[in-house]
Amino acid sequence: MSQWIEWGMNNHFIKAGVIGHPIHHSKSPIIHGHWIEQYKLNGNYKAIDIPPENFEHDVMNLVEQGYGGFNITIPHKQSIFSLCDKADDVARAIGAVNTVQIVNKKLWGTNTVAFGFIENLKSQKDKFQKDKPVLILGAGGAARAIIYALMGEGFKNIIITNRTMDKAHDIAQMNPSIIDVLPWEKKSDGLKNIGMIINATSLGMMGKGNLDMNISSLSKNSIVCDIVYTPLMTPFLIAAKSQGCAVVTGIGMLLHQARPAFEKWFGVMPDIDDDLMKKILL
Repeated sequence: MSQWIEWGMNNHFIKAGVIGHPIHHSKSPIIHGHWIEQYKLNGNYKAIDIPPENFEHDVMNLVEQGYGGFNITIPHKQSIFSLCDKADDVARAIGAVNTVQIVNKKLWGTNTVAFGFIENLKSQKDKFQKDKPVLILGAGGAARAIIYALMGEGFKNIIITNRTMDKAHDIAQMNPSIIDVLPWEKKSDGLKNIGMIINATSLGMMGKGNLDMNISSLSKNSIVCDIVYTPLMTPFLIAAKSQGCAVVTGIGMLLHQARPAFEKWFGVMPDIDDDLMKKILL
């Protein structure tokens, strides 16, 4: 962490934000705005819509405006790499940048999604069956970050399944010795041996369709996670809970991944309190 400049505790006004397209739905301004107010800091955090065709111009404009940094969401998480003067090992391993700190007009990139996932998991469950296989549904950026986090925690048997098999095989190259690929149509097979299932797709989110998966053979000792947080209890989690499985909702992942980003800009590692949770779930 020594490579990051800790400059947020001085008195100058710090501007930060989140860039994406579209961006109106983002809850990040609520999260960071809450912390700015809670810790009585001198700064603000805004949602900034940047269409792909204006990407480089608008990002460099933020630099010229004196921004301390920003979060990056769809569709810019890969594009931002080309503008970063430095990306850390985490961002390079995951293949995406979701947080930038601007230091002397230089862009330093990292990825906080893996941190967000594992901190959320630990906050809701204190014990894991690391000797049991973990099944990951999806092969996007979230899945890659989650697998990175699981490997860091010592999980040795990870199975990934996705509707587009090429993407699943690509992610498996992160560590072929411990990551296996399962055809999407077989995702409900052999669940009795699975210790944890993680939905890293958007299926179950409002307007995205439901995740069609039969988990009746899943052990009651298994953990079922969903990165979707609207609704908080997805049909997938409701089905898992109804048969006695422990469930982990996705809202904490959103909140926890924001914490190290906030620290880089404002110099404070914030806590997640009940007031913030209420604001986000409104």
